Formats: sequence, structure tokens, C-alpha cells
Amino acid sequence: MKHALFIFFGVVCVTLGAIGIVTPVLPTTPFLLLAAWLFSKSSNRLHNLLLGNKVFGKYITNYFENKPIALKARLVSIAFLWLGLGLSFYFGTLSTAITILLVVVGILVSLHIFLLGKFRKDRKGTSDTKKIE
Repeated sequence: MKHALFIFFGVVCVTLGAIGIVTPVLPTTPFLLLAAWLFSKSSNRLHNLLLGNKVFGKYITNYFENKPIALKARLVSIAFLWLGLGLSFYFGTLSTAITILLVVVGILVSLHIFLLGKFRKDRKGTSDTKKIE
């Protein structure tokens, strides 16, 4: 039963993560990381399929191996975030408060994405950081 539930929720997480690619409000990475964990506990085949996926696999593997995120990937992510937010502003009928909230969230998420790959922990487990470009 636990095995089947992990697979079910893993598939749900992959679906939500895929939707999150084109939706500015729904996050992609947390759902994919959760799906990878769920599949690792329930299905080697689905886990390997997710890690081998040409769209998601490299980023999930790099995250688990504590590898830096390339500057180009960070900039593309930020560009898609603002494209999605811009479309929401243009086509949506948002109140001023919601618009301000989305702009603040967009700025904070952009900073998080940009800084996410710049520093990583030393491979020896110390708290020293190395700058990555």
C-alpha cells in the first residue's frame, strides 16, 4: 500500500512540477525533488526515468550532488518567471495589492534563483563557500 501511495504522489508531484514550468505561481523544483525522493523509496524504474529525463534529470541530479547551477540556467529561469508574471499582469485583472505582492515575490524569487547557484558548500562538508560562475 505504501509503495503504491509513494508512486501515486510521485506522479502527482511530477505533474505539478511540469505545470509549474509554464505557471509563474506554481514552483517546479520542490515538486520534482519530492517526486525523486518518493520514487527512490518506491520504484527504481520511475526514479531512473525521472533522473534520466532530458528536461528535469540534470537539474535534479545536480541538486542532489550539491553541484552549482549554471549562470545561463539561472538567467533563463528568471526570464521565464518574469515572462509569466508579465503575462499575468497583462491578461489578468489583478488588484493593486495582488500586483504589488506578485512583484515583491518575483523580486525575492529572482534573487533566490540568482544566488542559488553562486555558492556551494565545500565538498569536505565544511561551511566554507566557493564562488561559482
